[in-house]
Amino acid sequence: MLDVTAMRDELRAHYDLAPSMELAQAMADTHARMDRVVTMLDWAVHAPYVAAINRLKRERNAVVLAHNYMPPQIYHGIADFVGDSLQLAIRATEVEAPVIVQCGVHFMAETSKILNPAKTVLMPDMGAGCSLAESITAEGIAQMRAQYPGAPVVSYVNTTAEVKAASDICCTSSNAAQIVAAMDSDTVIMTPDKWLAQNVAAQVPQKRVVWWDGACIVHEQFTPQDLRDFRSWHPGLKIIAHPECPPDVVAEADFTGSTSGIQAWVERERPEQVMLVTECSMASNISDSLPEVEFLGPCNMCPYMQMITLEKVLWSLHSMTGAVEVDPAVAEPARRAVQRMIDLSRQLAA
Repeated sequence: MLDVTAMRDELRAHYDLAPSMELAQAMADTHARMDRVVTMLDWAVHAPYVAAINRLKRERNAVVLAHNYMPPQIYHGIADFVGDSLQLAIRATEVEAPVIVQCGVHFMAETSKILNPAKTVLMPDMGAGCSLAESITAEGIAQMRAQYPGAPVVSYVNTTAEVKAASDICCTSSNAAQIVAAMDSDTVIMTPDKWLAQNVAAQVPQKRVVWWDGACIVHEQFTPQDLRDFRSWHPGLKIIAHPECPPDVVAEADFTGSTSGIQAWVERERPEQVMLVTECSMASNISDSLPEVEFLGPCNMCPYMQMITLEKVLWSLHSMTGAVEVDPAVAEPARRAVQRMIDLSRQLAA
């Protein structure tokens, strides 16, 4: 376990991390990308870490991949590439830098390592897991295969390397329906998110979709009544839901899509008021680029995503610790499942 006191002492011995309004003002261009949600006083706290990380990235020849659920100071301050799980998986295959810092949860870092076995992939906090990834095992995949012989297994990227290795192909929320529709079988097994699977089943009625009983601790908290209440309080409100939400929540929404799909919809439609039914950081990260849009709650925070902080990213680059490793015997079949997803997604988009 990380000794936080020792870590902080070591970092302070090498970097000036005291809050600095002077530095914050010097980095005003960066702050301008998040000033609706990060005050200048808060930025004065974050700026020394951002400056130190960006300097270390150059020294280490490292890149930062950040998921859309990262807090704004990471998303706008230090990320070289941002996106949803599919976008980050593709980016991981394209970066030339020898070091990748994964600002997301553990399965994302594993995916980057699977796709780039020769690179160093750093995870700022090894404890940043995922309720979906923890809900399914390779043994669970075997149970589903025994129950539905011959059916292909489509596993969400929110899974461990072992689960990916036991699957036929992976999917993300942005391509799940297209992946399932492309399977050469009447019955398709989806793991581990039951709500994503049920939402996909509604989109792909020609397939019999069966699923594992897993759910995201963030998205399963939303209810249809939450959405109806906000509509009654804010007439004209547009509601956008992530497909990890239960189907009755999705049915109440004006649009459903992955994090990248949500962002694209809001940028295209530019509603006066919008509620993003997903993790809170999503709205925070896009609000400054859309000043004419008012973002309303509710939203839920992912406790795992919030474990990734500027301090931990700085420590990972300073110490070069937290390297993610995947057993080659697991990595190879897992790589095939992820690469099949990437290849099929590109083929379907062509």
